[in-house]
Amino acid sequence: MPTESSNPTIRRRELGTLLRSFRTRRSWTVDYIAEQLQVSPSKISRLENGLRGVSAADIGRLCDLYDVRGEERKHLTELARESRQRARWQPLGLPYSTYIGLEADATSISDYGLGIMPGLLQTPDYARAVVRAAVPKWVPDVVKQRVEGRMLRQQILFSEHPPRFEAVVDESVLHRVVGSRAVMRAQLQRLLDLAELSAVTLQVIPYSAGALPAGNNKFIILRFAQAAIPDVVYIEGLTRDEYLSDPHEVEAYNTTFRTLTHLAASPRGTREIISAVAASYGGD
Repeated sequence: MPTESSNPTIRRRELGTLLRSFRTRRSWTVDYIAEQLQVSPSKISRLENGLRGVSAADIGRLCDLYDVRGEERKHLTELARESRQRARWQPLGLPYSTYIGLEADATSISDYGLGIMPGLLQTPDYARAVVRAAVPKWVPDVVKQRVEGRMLRQQILFSEHPPRFEAVVDESVLHRVVGSRAVMRAQLQRLLDLAELSAVTLQVIPYSAGALPAGNNKFIILRFAQAAIPDVVYIEGLTRDEYLSDPHEVEAYNTTFRTLTHLAASPRGTREIISAVAASYGGD
């Protein structure tokens, strides 16, 4: 998915980070700002965390409150305007549009998972089987929509300036038959093909690595070129997703990911593991 300078998700994150810096610089609390603007504290928190856009009226009041003037005020006003734009992936109605917006502008993505293939590496048939398993009651049109969304995301790997994508998966992911043996054979070939891309690094953690240091089954670390946008750890949950941007928490996940890469086979060794498993699924 080609990156756009007006990506509303990224604009909200940048705007929220700047507004939080104005508030903390003055040692003001979220409750104090909410009281001054006569809104709920949760609205201020969501705004500072980049989870919602902000109206022109509210950004004007915030700029007045923080005494923001000149070019800085103009920049905040423009960010606010862009934060309310409609992203081109929104018509798909995907429930994780916030994540897609972050992924679309990331310069580096580190993906770790125990259960399934990374979304950016899935074939349509594999993705379809995963979506159907996650919510069996979904009608075919919704399943098709979700798969199309996943395929749309994968365009970033083939863009002019793709993000640096690192994926670490457990060996069990290669052996778990998702869809059918034919689907798995095609999926493993897809992994081998994508591993040839210069921006992609794929590593498999073999069974022989023993116990793993990660306490959760899936997390993704996203990093950005813009200094005003902090790194984010995305954790997909059963009932809700989490976005961590506290530097200490992000560093803990960075350290864990690096440990996992050391436990994993090298990229070359990974290709050998994948090729051997793919052969076990047989030919046509």
